[in-house]
Amino acid sequence: MNPPICRRCLLRDLDDGSYARTVEEYIAAIPPRQKASSEEYEKRLSLCRECSRLVSGMCSLCGCFVEARAAKASQHCPDTPSHW
Repeated sequence: MNPPICRRCLLRDLDDGSYARTVEEYIAAIPPRQKASSEEYEKRLSLCRECSRLVSGMCSLCGCFVEARAAKASQHCPDTPSHW
């Protein structure tokens, strides 16, 4: 049985934690100088949660896991105009 689609949910909000753990491991492996600050990361995720393109932790525009994309300081929202 497939889990229901969760609009405006991040991976960490979903029941099955397998993808969330993988993304958390990816984020932990990002060198500190390349990471967004904790405040910036949470601000970005907050903006993603408000976006209609967030579906089950993924951006429907580019297919990324938003938590991974938001963690890197050099990344930006793929929408036009960018939300962050």
